[in-house]
Amino acid sequence: MQYDTRKAPRIRVKLPARWEGVLEQREATVTSLSVQGCFLLSGGEVKPKELLRLEIELPDGDPVYCWGEVVEQSYDIGFAVRFNALEEAEQERLTNFITLRLDAR
Repeated sequence: MQYDTRKAPRIRVKLPARWEGVLEQREATVTSLSVQGCFLLSGGEVKPKELLRLEIELPDGDPVYCWGEVVEQSYDIGFAVRFNALEEAEQERLTNFITLRLDAR
């Protein structure tokens, strides 16, 4: 049995995204999002601990750019990423977006 080790609340979303790794560059859909990471529905090959560059399109039209590390992979479905480099302005935009969705519940 696998335990949930998340430390931040996640919200369900459907946001367009792009990622770039060592071997590939692909489009994806973010389906779960927190201030610490996300899950991407995407084809492509990634490896655990691989560093990716992410671009997540928020509804306001401006993408959030960050770096993340692959922490879990669901073959043929997608993978989970933990953010590890997010500029302060990007962190604030992401936090505001998530907080608004959590408050609307």
